[in-house]
Amino acid sequence: MITVDFHKMKLPAAGTVLDAGCGTGRHLREMVRRPDLKIVGVDANGGELHKARASLRETGGAEPANCLIVQANINELPFAAESFDCVICSEVLEHVPQHGAALKELIRVLKPQGAIVISVPRYYPEKICWLISPDYRNSEGGHVRIYRKKELRAMLSQHGMKCWKINYKHALHAPYWWLKCIMGLKNEDNRPVRYYKKFLEWDIMHKPFLTRLLEEILNPFLGKSIVFYLKKD
Repeated sequence: MITVDFHKMKLPAAGTVLDAGCGTGRHLREMVRRPDLKIVGVDANGGELHKARASLRETGGAEPANCLIVQANINELPFAAESFDCVICSEVLEHVPQHGAALKELIRVLKPQGAIVISVPRYYPEKICWLISPDYRNSEGGHVRIYRKKELRAMLSQHGMKCWKINYKHALHAPYWWLKCIMGLKNEDNRPVRYYKKFLEWDIMHKPFLTRLLEEILNPFLGKSIVFYLKKD
């Protein structure tokens, strides 16, 4: 499931990119298709990074030479100031108690006029999950806050980021999470949940035209994620 539209970013040739909070490597797998880029994936969860390395090896037969994976806390990134042409932070800040410190670190390691992409769960689809299921917000590793669009945009601006585009993604995933909240977050054996998950996996793998068109139509209304494209001002 790719949240960031790399075509919109116009990454420079031989550019350096940081995926902060890379998880199992969904965006890393997309970026390594550009062998001219130097890519670094960072996450605090060692288990997630192990899966990321394994998935990258499955994609190319070996861990790509242009991709480095590092275990580190987003609030204390082990990189010099102004190291990266681009920083991606997708579906991470809602997990971070000290999100202001995390934003300062992301800006610190980004070069002047560098590109930065930040995505978080959109307010009202997320609010529905919180209202349906207390477990959704109280589970270990869960979301500690819900962002309103205007509030987050103002916060990003205060940290020296200039927003030039806002996008919405993953409309078909919002009902899946509402269904999970209704049926129980850990109730993976529930038939509707299981079948919907299989549908989403099929859609991600095959990308059929009709479901891609449907999601594009629904994204402004049901998009699960809001994506900010910004520049270091």
